[in-house]
Amino acid sequence: MTLARQWKTPKRAVMMAAALLASTSPLPVQAQAAAPDALTALRQRPPQDEVIYFLLPDRFANGDPSNDHGGYAPERLTSGFDPSDTDFYHGGDLAGVTERLDYIQGLGATAVWLAPIFKNKPVQTHGNYTGAAHHGYWITDFTAVDPHFGDEAAMRALVDAAHARGMKVYLDIVANHTADVIRYRECPDRPCEYRSRADYPYTRRGGLGGAAINAGFDGRDFSRLTRPDYAYSPYVPAGEEKAKVPAWLNDPIHYHNRGDSTFAGESSLDGDFAGLDDLLTEDPVVVQGMIDIFGGWIDKYGIDGYRIDTARHVNPAFWQAFIPAMLERARARGIPNFHIFGEVFDADPAVTARFTRVDAYPAVLDFPFQKTAVEVASGKAGTDALTRLFAADAVYAKGADTAAILPTFLGNHDMGRVGFFVKQTNPTADEAEILARVKLAHALMMFSRGVPTLYYGDEQGFAGAGGYGNSRQDMWAGQTAVYAAEHPIGGRQPAYSTEAPLYTAIAEMARIRAAEPALRRGRQVVRAAGDKPGLFALSRLDEPGGETLVLFNTSSAAVTAQVEVEPGSLRWQAVRGDCTTQASAPASYAVRIPPLDYLICKSAPQ
Repeated sequence: MTLARQWKTPKRAVMMAAALLASTSPLPVQAQAAAPDALTALRQRPPQDEVIYFLLPDRFANGDPSNDHGGYAPERLTSGFDPSDTDFYHGGDLAGVTERLDYIQGLGATAVWLAPIFKNKPVQTHGNYTGAAHHGYWITDFTAVDPHFGDEAAMRALVDAAHARGMKVYLDIVANHTADVIRYRECPDRPCEYRSRADYPYTRRGGLGGAAINAGFDGRDFSRLTRPDYAYSPYVPAGEEKAKVPAWLNDPIHYHNRGDSTFAGESSLDGDFAGLDDLLTEDPVVVQGMIDIFGGWIDKYGIDGYRIDTARHVNPAFWQAFIPAMLERARARGIPNFHIFGEVFDADPAVTARFTRVDAYPAVLDFPFQKTAVEVASGKAGTDALTRLFAADAVYAKGADTAAILPTFLGNHDMGRVGFFVKQTNPTADEAEILARVKLAHALMMFSRGVPTLYYGDEQGFAGAGGYGNSRQDMWAGQTAVYAAEHPIGGRQPAYSTEAPLYTAIAEMARIRAAEPALRRGRQVVRAAGDKPGLFALSRLDEPGGETLVLFNTSSAAVTAQVEVEPGSLRWQAVRGDCTTQASAPASYAVRIPPLDYLICKSAPQ
């Protein structure tokens, strides 16, 4: 979730899912859930074996138009439904995702990451901004599916259908904040500025000169924190006293109540995220409450992982309790490889790695990879930028082992799409060059260490105009003017086309990755790089002594070079492209890579 603007149908969904399985799945429809042995095999897969497909249910597929208004009155500012506005609901839902699982699997994805599907406050206003919760980050009921997306039956149908195909399901969760419900009496008609702990301590009402309250509260004994009006006078508006579920979320005592974060200093942890009610995650009630909530989703649905939103805006002690509890809950449910990764929106590995060392995160989204890979593939940076990036893997908690399970990605719903970034760097390039560079960026992601994470719609060539709403296109022919005006990379195709140039290119990469264990689990060694666009080479080494060499050319001219390899890698075979069959000498291999392309060469048994 970025700083900017962040502030369906049970019976029918099940019937639609069953019909889809009957018509497209090789498994018998009467066994919608995965067979026990197949489910066990799925859960034994380590995170680095996956290819993740991240989507916003609201923008991916509309399986049941009857829930477009979520059961609310059809007025735009009540239900939040307005398919012509980038920031409102467009009608996609869980039934639609279930309908399109074959499309996702055909791309080579093995796990589906859903943007939050919990019940949200449909419409919010903060300052001059009014929008709807199509993204799912304004949660009121943490225990229920948002009615715009379906219900418990639709959720269960999706998980069962995915597992039946051997696909995992990851949920996007939020523990930092809830929807904006709490108000402050001191600023009824404007956002409230942040009030610090030093100027507004917990033990004085409304500042240093105020009356003494919360006697003896030292930040640890929360039984002594009985009043929430130390910085502002928070209250819940009439009619919203029971807006949140579970019920403990309705009490302002469980929130920081200090005004809007400036995203600097202590406010980064204690401030409201653009008005969203910031949970007092130091409070044991909040800690246990969130463990109970999200442990319950594991118990109920047998999901396979959590992406955790706004990880950097929560105190480390919360994560140190929460994450081990989730992993234990998953193990008890028979899910030993439950994948947890946090959102730490920063391109510095020293920042992202801290969350694996201090906060107990097994992994974080690899924002440093995103920036570096896109700049290298765009021709903005020399290939040695990747060398520096991968050298920093040592700073993660378990070094290369942690780096191996970092979800790598090229763009997302907050920052924009890879196609936009490539176009921005190459404003005069023709369509063929843009397409080649976007393919190359995906190859860098698919064949280097980490867990490739595809952003829905990239495979259809969506690029958008960058930023928040412009990178959340409908997969279908919708009513949003800015989306309809776009010319996708590789040309416009029918909705959900499996013939789109980027779809077929990514699917080829995924097939190669699935067929070559070294490309998923092999130890990575950088072989060649330079300070300008051109050659980047890396080896993925497996235990028996095999070597898979991946060679990239980020320049518009062919590259010919000798690349160092393992001394025992004398004979070679092609996995993709034109690979010579013999090493030039022990430890030296001759390569020729076409412009803006890549090769994969594999050492052959001697």
